[in-house]
Amino acid sequence: MQSAEIYAQLTDLFREIFSDDDLVLKPETTASDIDGWDSFNHISIIVAVETRFGIKMETREIEGLNNIETLVQTIQKKLAR
Repeated sequence: MQSAEIYAQLTDLFREIFSDDDLVLKPETTASDIDGWDSFNHISIIVAVETRFGIKMETREIEGLNNIETLVQTIQKKLAR
């Protein structure tokens, strides 16, 4: 799966979770850039990503997520296996 497709799916997912149809994800986007991205919503994001992409993320991978680009790269690696 190409990164553009992953970004499109993540954008839909984030817009749904944060109820913001204008939300735009960039590679450098972090939790501090999005109002309401707290620890509860972080868990919601991870569960939604796992469900949408049919992957299972390990704790160390989740802890290493620094920004959206890292999330996209992790998804790509999981899908390539």
